[in-house]
This record gives sequence, structure tokens and C-alpha cells, in this order.
Amino acid sequence: MSEIRVLIVDDDPLVRSALSHFVSRGADVTVIGQAESGREALEFLEHDRPDVVMMDVQMPEMNGIEATAAIAERWPEVRVLAVTTLDGSDTVLPMLSAGASGYLLKDSSAESILEGVREVHSGASSLSPRIASLLVKHVRSTEPAAGAGEALEPLTDRESEVLERLAQGMSNAEIAQSLIVSEGTVKAHLGRIMSKWQVRDRVQILVTAAHAGLVDFR
Repeated sequence: MSEIRVLIVDDDPLVRSALSHFVSRGADVTVIGQAESGREALEFLEHDRPDVVMMDVQMPEMNGIEATAAIAERWPEVRVLAVTTLDGSDTVLPMLSAGASGYLLKDSSAESILEGVREVHSGASSLSPRIASLLVKHVRSTEPAAGAGEALEPLTDRESEVLERLAQGMSNAEIAQSLIVSEGTVKAHLGRIMSKWQVRDRVQILVTAAHAGLVDFR
């Protein structure tokens, strides 16, 4: 089992301590540093490279959305997992659009937060059920960007079916059961969509499709 190196970014020292305690329960996770602002997080990444950054949203100097966008641009191999108390659509979609691979609330269980770190590190995504629901509701009310869908490489019928079920909040296993295929086949389809659209995880597939008006949430 490979080691997952984690940087925790939050302006509250008690929260940083609690999150460090939660994720350090995993034998495969090592907290290599803490930062109290987005700017301090970027300074840390200049000299050391974590695998996963656990990022708060609302912080002084540079907020989590700005820091996440900078990390995604400069160090695309580093995964960002938002861990915050903010669950409004004015923070969820901007944070995910900036490049976060997951979005969990601080009231999530310690097990959920640890699993979230593992999921984003593995290239999957991690959204708490309430956040996934908010994302869907926000996208429902957002007009697709004009011509955005035309700029994307088209999907096959089966890839479109996988995307449709992803938009319904299904896990890989649930998508596999729905389409009567193996979970490995679903992962392969998702991998091809990521490659076509040049995105890196399930969350970014959904955000990209939403902006392009390619998913219809019912």
C-alpha cells in the first residue's frame, strides 16, 4: 500500500489538529504539513509536494477557491479535497470548477473524511450526498454556456449512458449494475471520457458536462 502524503489547509488550528488526527488513523496516510491560508499552502508546495491537499474554502489572504485554481494550474498531479462547513451553491460549484476532486463537509464522519482522501488520491472523486444534491440543483438552474458543448469531443452512446447515470449521483458499482456490465467496464468508459475532455476525475466530468448543457438532471 503506497503512502498518501497530505497537506491540511485551514485557518482554525483546532480544525487542522482534528483533521490531522482523523486522517492519520489510516496506516497509508501521512500528514506532512499544515497551512493556515491558501497563500501559505502555495508556499508549502513550492518546496514539498503532497499527494492530497485538504482545503478549507473561507480563509484570509487567499481563499480555498483561489488556492485550488492555482494548484490545479501549477501542480496538476496534486489532488485537492475541499473540507469545509460551507455547503451553498456559491461555493460548491466554484470550488469544483477550480479543480477540487472532492467536497466534504466538516460534519462528515472521520471514516468518510479518511475515505475521501483515499478516493481523490486514487483518481476517483468524493462528494458528500448533500453536496452532490446541491451540485445537481445548481446545475439545473444554470444556463449552459453558448457553444460549450460543440467544443467537446462527442461521446459514444455507451459513454453518454454512463454520463447520464453519473449525473444521477450513481457510484461506479451502481452504474455497472444499471447497465449490466462490470465495474471495470464502467471505469474504462469514464477513463475514455476523461481522456476525450481532458479532465481528471468524475467531478470534473460532471462539471464540464453541466457547463456544456450535456446533462439533464431530473
